[in-house]
Amino acid sequence: MTRAELLEKINTFSLSAESLAEDLVSGDFRSIFRGQGIEFEEVRTYQIGDDIRTIDWNVSARFGHPYVKLYREERELTVFIILDVSASMRTGGPIRRYDQALLAASLIAFSAEKTGQRFGGLFFNRGVSRVLMPKKGRSAIMAWILEALDQDPTDTDASRGSALAAAIEAASRILKKRSMIIIISDFLALGWEQPLAYLSHHHDVAALRITDPLEQAMPALGLVTFQDPETDAVLHAPTSFKSFQASWQAWNRDRSTVWDTICTKYRIRHTELLTTANAATELAKFFSGRQRR
Repeated sequence: MTRAELLEKINTFSLSAESLAEDLVSGDFRSIFRGQGIEFEEVRTYQIGDDIRTIDWNVSARFGHPYVKLYREERELTVFIILDVSASMRTGGPIRRYDQALLAASLIAFSAEKTGQRFGGLFFNRGVSRVLMPKKGRSAIMAWILEALDQDPTDTDASRGSALAAAIEAASRILKKRSMIIIISDFLALGWEQPLAYLSHHHDVAALRITDPLEQAMPALGLVTFQDPETDAVLHAPTSFKSFQASWQAWNRDRSTVWDTICTKYRIRHTELLTTANAATELAKFFSGRQRR
């Protein structure tokens, strides 16, 4: 899709985001998008029925009478997207992986705005290429979308490499308070498991793995030449051979299984999003809890 086509489609997301925002605050993610932190507010004298675990022993000892701590819920939260802009995201068709990733991210951004959350994110390829600190409001959303369009991985040399681990570590350093972090990538990278484990311990993390129908089944097209966009390595594939098709499916299935196992291990909500799927429909299923892995 061209830049103009992407912008035109994104401009229609306001209504879709309204529905998605309702799913975000009513489904499995409701505690996240409504805010789940608590902040100390004041102390008052103990009353019958108060939880003794809230007693402030220092204040009670000072005044010779039991006092309890009162807290208020922190309603605002940060929604932060880690978006993969590496060269491998340029693959797929007729909709590229990056096109679908951008559409999904934009829907989430507008939904965060609808629920009154701060929104920000970072982009990565061979390193962290850009960081937009979390802010509230439509201007912050549009600034992020325009930056995402500018980050479109069309420059092969600049976008080669996938520093997913470095991007996750950067998010850990940037976000001091517990946040909702959504990673959108093809996850064609190494060494990101431990950084992800640390991130999920301190934040609520969701993962969207962008996939293409060719990963599920390779059509019989005869001898086809493939070129790795990251390394320029060339493979001449006999796509009509049943043995090749079986190996291709097994390799992609194993890669999906490994990703699924890692996300499940660290209790990360996750789903695969096909480039041919309707992003709004699939995200609504995912965030409402109607879609299960």
